[in-house]
Amino acid sequence: MTIGIGSTHCLLPADRIAVVDLPEFGSLPPEDQDFATGCGIETVGVFGDGPQTELAAQACRALLDTDPREPDVLLLVGSRAPDVLLGSDPCAVQAAATLPGAFAFGIDGLGCTGSSAAWALARDLLLADPRRDRVIIAHTSRPTGPDRIRNPVTVVGDGAFATTVVRGGRPVLRAHRMETDGAFHDLFRVDYRQSPWYEWRERCASPSRYRFELAMHSRVRLGALVDGVLADAGVTKNDVSTVLMQNVTASAYGFYEDLLGLPINPVCQENLRAHGHLGAMDVVLNLDRLVAEPGDLVLALNNSPVAAWAATLWEV
Repeated sequence: MTIGIGSTHCLLPADRIAVVDLPEFGSLPPEDQDFATGCGIETVGVFGDGPQTELAAQACRALLDTDPREPDVLLLVGSRAPDVLLGSDPCAVQAAATLPGAFAFGIDGLGCTGSSAAWALARDLLLADPRRDRVIIAHTSRPTGPDRIRNPVTVVGDGAFATTVVRGGRPVLRAHRMETDGAFHDLFRVDYRQSPWYEWRERCASPSRYRFELAMHSRVRLGALVDGVLADAGVTKNDVSTVLMQNVTASAYGFYEDLLGLPINPVCQENLRAHGHLGAMDVVLNLDRLVAEPGDLVLALNNSPVAAWAATLWEV
């Protein structure tokens, strides 16, 4: 029995703001403004005030309206900052989405790569216990503090998703590999203990280390992961129909096209331009919006500056 995607619901704000109209843009130094206008993002979506867990629960409820079978497990991919300390965001989503029979827990500390890890973990949970039929994965993307422009990384937009991993689903998860490197765990941080939330600012310990050392690590790691995933599935790059990845900057697409010798699907750049970077939601949105033929092999890449990398091969 194959395991794949059952259904997906992506929740995006109705209101979008041009990057140059973001509240912090006018107070940024020129180099940060140049970065924001040059990274390929035109607008970002913005939700109103409210808990992140409610947005994830709203995505779950919308998905369950079309596929009402209750999941066995609710897996919440951690947001950039939890709604509460000591409480449980996964259980808050469980309560708000009215999923009393699902076991709720979270996966955190992997940044954007958390959604790819969740796919693989959901598959493993179904393989481990034949009594389980479906796992629902949920996530909300919002900025850590008030600012959305993250030089040297990206511009953050709002979004939430819910997706199910089920027996017999499509696309089929054909192969998956992932790695982490703890040497980069403190490259980015927010000193939240010493200041109120409206003063939270993300700090990059070394922009040059992010742009060069981490980029070179990513080149080597993802190249090896892709080779391994293709070998696991018994296919070659010539069999791959298209490549998806997370949406950070437009220039990143060229970097990975050179690495793989394969084009990045245009849906990624379309979503980057319209919605900005949606964290762990990027690859889910791109896969959901992809137009492909039955039987096509789709390679999904994901990485984050913590640092974590993942490569997943899907069969449409």
